[in-house]
Amino acid sequence: MADTPLPGLARKLVADGLLDQQAAEGAVKAAKKEKEPFISYIVQKGLVGSYDIAKINSELFGIPLFDIDTLDFEMVPTTAISEKLVRQHRCFPLFKRGNRLFVGVSDPTNEKSIDEIRFNSGLNVESILVEEGKLTAAIEKLLDTSGNDLGDLDDEELEGLDVESVDDDIDEDPRAGDMEDAPVVKFVNKMLLSAIKLGASDLHFEPYEKTYRIRFRVDGVMQVAAQPPIGLSPKISSRLKIMSSMDISERRKPQDGRIKMKLSKTKAIDFRVNTLPTLWGEKIVLRILDPSSAKMGIDALGYEDDQKQMYMAALEQPQGMILVTGPTGSGKTVSLYTGLNILNTIERNISTAEDPVEINLEGINQVNVNPKQGMDFSQALRAFLRQDPDIIMVGEIRDLETANIAIKAAQTGHMVMSTLHTNSAAETLTRMMNMGVASFNLATSINLIIAQRLARRLCNNCKKKLTIPTEALLEQGFTEEQASTAVIYGPESRGCDKCNKGYKGRVGIYEVVQISPGMQRIIMEEGNSIQISDQAQKEGFKNLRQSGLLKALQGVTSLEEVNRVTLD
Repeated sequence: MADTPLPGLARKLVADGLLDQQAAEGAVKAAKKEKEPFISYIVQKGLVGSYDIAKINSELFGIPLFDIDTLDFEMVPTTAISEKLVRQHRCFPLFKRGNRLFVGVSDPTNEKSIDEIRFNSGLNVESILVEEGKLTAAIEKLLDTSGNDLGDLDDEELEGLDVESVDDDIDEDPRAGDMEDAPVVKFVNKMLLSAIKLGASDLHFEPYEKTYRIRFRVDGVMQVAAQPPIGLSPKISSRLKIMSSMDISERRKPQDGRIKMKLSKTKAIDFRVNTLPTLWGEKIVLRILDPSSAKMGIDALGYEDDQKQMYMAALEQPQGMILVTGPTGSGKTVSLYTGLNILNTIERNISTAEDPVEINLEGINQVNVNPKQGMDFSQALRAFLRQDPDIIMVGEIRDLETANIAIKAAQTGHMVMSTLHTNSAAETLTRMMNMGVASFNLATSINLIIAQRLARRLCNNCKKKLTIPTEALLEQGFTEEQASTAVIYGPESRGCDKCNKGYKGRVGIYEVVQISPGMQRIIMEEGNSIQISDQAQKEGFKNLRQSGLLKALQGVTSLEEVNRVTLD
C-alpha cells in the first residue's frame, strides 16, 4: 500500500495535518476493501470531521460549500432523481431552476455520477458541495429508510426473498420443507416487508381462541396490520420458527432466534425473534434491527445544541462513565451506538457486552452475554479488562458486582458506557446507591447521565396550528415568555398519505446532566433524587419535561405527545 500514491484528498488531509500518513493509507485501503467512498469511510469512522473535508474540497475544486440544513425540505424536487441513483451515487436533489437541476454531493471528483444523473433525468445537472454527514442525513430523510424500495416487489419476489437465520448454533428442523407452503411463505414475507415499509419497530403475531391478530408497533404505538384466519396460526408459527432456526416441535417453552432478510445486495434487515406459549398457541414477537439506525449521526437524534455538546464532550474524555437511562423502547441502544460510532477509530480498542447483540458494528468487538454458559455482564467485563481496552460498553448494569467492576474500569483510565432502567438522571444515581455502590465511587466516576424518551414527530405535511389559551400553556409548564409567544401544533386526526394519523417517525426527548462539583457533594452526602434534581435545575440542566415542551415549541411534536411520554 505504501507504494500506491494517495488520492488528492487524502494527500491534502495529510499535508494539512488532519490525518497522518499511516492512517490515510489504511483508510484508503479499508474504504476500497469495503467498496465504500473514501469520504464516507473516514467520516463514519470519525477520522476527519465532515466540515473539514468539505472545506478542503471547496478550496481544491473552487466549488461553493452549501449548508443543506438551511434547505426547505418541502421544496426539494424529490422525483427529479430515482431512488436507485440517489443510493448508488450518494447525491441529493437540492433544487430545480427550469431545466437545471442542482445536486448536492460530497465528492466533487465523481463526474461519472453527474453524467449518469444527467442522462437519466434529461436535465442540465450541476453539482454543489455539501458536508458528508449532512448529506447522509438528508439522503436518509429523502428515501425514508423505512421504505427500502419495497413498493415494487411483485408476488414472485415476495416468495423468493433471501431469508436466512443468523443463529449458527441451531440446526434447521428436517421437517422444515413440509411446512413451506407457498401462500404462508408469501404472507409472512409480506408482513415482514410491510412492517419495514411502515417503519415499525416490532411485529406481534398473536393467536386467540377464535381469532388471529398481527400487530405492528409504529412510532411507539401498536396498530392492527392483519387478521388472517385462525386456522393459519400453526402454519404461520412454524414458518417463523423455521426462518429463525428454532425447534418447530417445541411448543411448550419460549425460544429465541434471529432472521436476516436480504432486501438487496447492499441492504439487509435483522429480526430478533421470541416465542411465548400462550393459552391458544404461540405468540411470536419480532424486533426489527435496522443497522442504518446506528449510523444516523448524532444530529438526527433530536438533542438540543447544548445537550449535544455535553454528550460530545463526555465522549472525548479519556476515562469516566456515561450512563443512558429510560424505559424499554426509549432509544437507549441507538444513543449508545451513535456514541460508539463516533469513538470507533483505528486507534481505539472498543468492546461491548450486550444481551443480546442487536446490531453488528464493524471494528467493535461485540460479545453476547449468555448467563446459562457462565458469561454474564460481570464475567464479560473482567475479560475485557485483560484485553487492553480503551472503551467498554455494558448493555445494562443490573447488579452490584457489574456496577463495581464498571466503576473501577471508569476510574482506571477507561471510558465506560452503559444503561439503566430509571426514569431520570437523579433517580439513576439513587438507584446505584441503593444497589450498594459507594457514594464516593459514584461521585468520582460518572461524567454524564442521559435520560431519554421517544415521542412521535408531527407530520410536516399536515400538522395544524392549535389555539391554546395562555393560562393553559402556563399550567403545562411553559414559562410566561414562552406561553406569550408560543405557536403550538397538533396532528391532523385523519393524517395524510405521507403519515400515520398526523405523525411520522420519532424524535428523542432528553435530560442530559453533567456531574458537577455541587452534585458530587450531594452524592457523597448520600442525598436523595429530589436534592440531586433540584441541584441540576439550579445549574441550568433541562429535565425531560422542559426538553419535551421545547420540542412542542419548535413544532417537532405535539403537546399531547409530550404529556404522553414525560408525565409519570
